[in-house]
Parts: sequence; C-alpha cells; structure tokens
Amino acid sequence: MNSPLPSLQQTGIHTLADIPRVYAGTRADHPALIFENRISTYSQWDERSNQVAQGLMAALSAPQAHFGYLAKNSDRFFDVYLGAAKSRMVIVPVNWRLAAPEIAFIVDDAQVEMLFVDRAHLPVVQAVRAQLPRLKTLVCIDGPAEDCLDYDAWLSLLPAIDPATAAIADDTVIQLYTSGTTGLPKGVQITNRNIVAGLGMVDHADIGRWHPDDVVVVPLPLFHAGGSTFGMYAPYVGGSIVILRETQAGLILEAIRKWKVTKFGVVPAVLAAMLNHPDCVTTDFSHLEQVVYGGAPIPVDLLERAIKTLKCDFLQMFGMTESTTVGTVLKPQDHDPANPDRLTSCGRASSGVELKIVGPDGAELPAGETGEIILRGPFITRGYWNRPEATASAIRDGWYFTGDAGFLDTNGYLYVRDRLKDMIISGGENIYPAEVESALSRHPDVAEVAVIGVPDPKWGEAVKAVIVPRASRTIDPHEVIAFARSQIAAYKCPKTIDFVDVLPRNAAGKLLKRVLREPYWKDQSRQVG
Repeated sequence: MNSPLPSLQQTGIHTLADIPRVYAGTRADHPALIFENRISTYSQWDERSNQVAQGLMAALSAPQAHFGYLAKNSDRFFDVYLGAAKSRMVIVPVNWRLAAPEIAFIVDDAQVEMLFVDRAHLPVVQAVRAQLPRLKTLVCIDGPAEDCLDYDAWLSLLPAIDPATAAIADDTVIQLYTSGTTGLPKGVQITNRNIVAGLGMVDHADIGRWHPDDVVVVPLPLFHAGGSTFGMYAPYVGGSIVILRETQAGLILEAIRKWKVTKFGVVPAVLAAMLNHPDCVTTDFSHLEQVVYGGAPIPVDLLERAIKTLKCDFLQMFGMTESTTVGTVLKPQDHDPANPDRLTSCGRASSGVELKIVGPDGAELPAGETGEIILRGPFITRGYWNRPEATASAIRDGWYFTGDAGFLDTNGYLYVRDRLKDMIISGGENIYPAEVESALSRHPDVAEVAVIGVPDPKWGEAVKAVIVPRASRTIDPHEVIAFARSQIAAYKCPKTIDFVDVLPRNAAGKLLKRVLREPYWKDQSRQVG
C-alpha cells in the first residue's frame, strides 16, 4: 500500500518533481543548471522538464515505462530526469564506458522504449540496435544525427505544460544498473520514497549546511548513484549545479575558478589528482566550503595536503546504489589528522538509518566484532528489476544486506574491513570479479581464470587476473587485456596478469581467492581499497 510522501521542507517540495516547480515560482531567474557555456534558470528548467514529460507520455507505452540515457554528463540529463519524475516514467542511465554487448544487455533488460544519446555514442547504439526490438525512438541530445531525432527540434514541438501527475511514493523514478556476482548487471529501482529520504539528509544537516547560494560542481558520472544523487542536493535548496562532461581534475579546478564553487563531490583519487594538477597553485579556493567524498577512506597524508590547500571542511559518505547512497557519514569534526584511526572509519549512521553488524546466522554482533553490514530505512531500494530471487536475498524484513564486512566501535563509528561478495573498488568504480572472469573465459587460450583486487597507491585497488592457460598454449598478457577490452569496459579489465599451473581450491573444489589475495594484502591494515 502506498503511503503519502512527507513534506521535507516548508517549501512545498514533496518529491523530486517539485524542485523545479517550486523554484520556478520563487527563484525563477536564478541559475539552476550550468553546463559549459549554457546556463539554465529554474524557470527554463521547469519549462523544459515539462516539455520532456509531455514527450515521454506521448512516446512511451504506459506510466512506469522505461527510457534510457546514454551520454556523457550534460544539463540535458537533468531535463529528462525531471521529465521522468513529472510524467511517472523511469529513466535508465546507461554507463557510457561499457562495451557494446554490455550496453545492449542493459537496454534490452530494462525494456527501454526510447533512448536519449549523444553523437559520440550513437554508433554503438546503431551497431546493436537490431538486438533491441523494444527500442523505437532515438533522440540525439547534442545536435542532428542520422536516424535520430534532434533534441532541440523534438523539444520545440512539445507544450511546456506540467502534466501534474500525482506523485506515488513507490513509483520508480530512476533505475541504476550495478553489476552482480553472477556477472550480469542488475537494475536497482530507486523510488520517490527513496529520493525523498535521500534529500532528507540535507534537512537534517547530515551532509553539512546547504543553502540557496550554493554553487556545486557535479563531476561524477550521472549513471552512478553518486552523481545523480549528489547532483540534486543543491537544486533541492534552490542553489546552482555546475555539470562537468567528465571527471577531470583540470575541469574541476577550472569550474572552481570560474563559478566560485562552494561544494563538490569526488573520490579520493580525483582529489589527489586535483592537488597534483599544475592549475591547483593558481586556483582561488576562498569560496569553497566543503568537499564531499566517498568510495574509499581518505589517506592521512592526502587529507593534510587537502586541508592546507583547500582550507575547507571534508565529509565522507558511505552508501551504495541500493541505499540511494545513504548510510553513514564521517563529519568534518572527525577529519583530524591527529586522529588517523578515526579517518579509516566511514563515520556514524545518518539520520533515519538503522545500522547493524550481524553474523552468518543474522544475529546482531557486539561492538568490535566483524560481521556483515546491514542497513534499514526508507532509502532502501524496492528491489532489483525483474530479479525477485536477488531481491529476496539482498533485502530481508526491510534490511539490506550489503555484502560488506565491518565492525562498529563503542562510539558507533563504522569500520569496513572486507567485502563478502569479492567486489573490487578501483577509483570509486565497483568491479565484480565474476563479470571480468566471464569475459576472460571466452578467450580460446584460457582454461581457468580468477580475478582479484590488489592494492594500488593511486586507485585503492587494481584488477589482477590469475590465469591457467590451456595445455601447450603460450599467452601474451597484453593480447589478453586487449581481448578483455573488446568484451567489457576498460576500467574493469585487468591491469596485470599472472599465469599459474593450477588455481587453489579446497577439498570441495571451491576456489580459494583469499589464498590468491593474501600475498598482496598481508602488509595492508585494511583488506579493501
């Protein structure tokens, strides 16, 4: 049964769709979206998202139908995202870094009927379109293209009338794909209720003080929960977002200089790249109030350099796609280089978050004991699209079983120690070994393969493949990596390869990845990046 959505602020914002509606009335001429040299006010954003909503309702089969977005970051994403929210349709952002077979799988799995795409990625779509019988319409967001509607021309034919559909709490608004241990991506359904709960972190000051004068850089990919969620915090309070096409240190620094940025969000590896960039020494950071980071703890030496250079607050968020990025927060007061142990923590539970550490039997463990991290609250996904078994396994009695292992100290600070599902995090990207193993196993000279994460000073972890070649075969590791790149996204491919005669297994034949990982991690204090 659907329960009504709560009002978050005294502003009339009850759901994602209300953000441009409200501020078109109260801050009509204030910049909402800044992308390269294009600035859109709240009034313009409201009108365009109305037009998109009208176009979606005309083109798609029914409420909650799926459409895709395959393009690098752009202000057009926010047009269509809010158009989805206003029309009760579901946007499916597709990772543009994926290989063609992976893109085809996601578009087909989500039953996408319409796809917004940029010209750079249109050839990939056209190459696999014969495999996508449900895909009826292509709209090119950055200019005319063959066999594709031009976004501006398409928009100009649509009325800027708000469809004013009623917000339903359990409607899916955005479906984000995350890989799984089976090797096949799963669509995480994020609902109105989940989004409202995530925006509530701003109301409770869990992620610092946000205000209408905020100018926030959004460099993270918008196909990630971190990008699409973080990108809505500033609009929620009537501020401005600066959307960067890609996550590049130079572009972030340029935006900070040009737009007098107050906040931005990155992974620690990108922060380090910013500090090492030659433009860092000439950048004025005096307007900067806060840096939000996630994906990995921040090394003490990096924090010390960042504090000295940026002179602002630092805040870490720990969450995942399935929790709408909500989980724990390590607040600015905890970022003290004199307390390095606290910096290896992910912080304490955010407002409204129930957090427990449980053993294999599901029983809660006391402080200091390591077990599986589980979360509960209104931010937890309704489940995986068309994956009832995976949903039932991950979500039990409202608790999301993260697959991460960690412990709580006596003050409630969470420390992540390992991943029960073998996931590798490299530069903030989630990589699942089973997906990489599946790709490498297609190589004709590979008999067996195991993929593990090994320490990397820049990215936290790097992907390593351990391969048993077929009998009498000699394999060039560079050729294997090139083969992998034809099957999966480049960032998932192994950086290094070891060749062995046999993989370690127990008496039951189960692969012992811990034996493969141990030599690389034995001198590390943390067993994850």
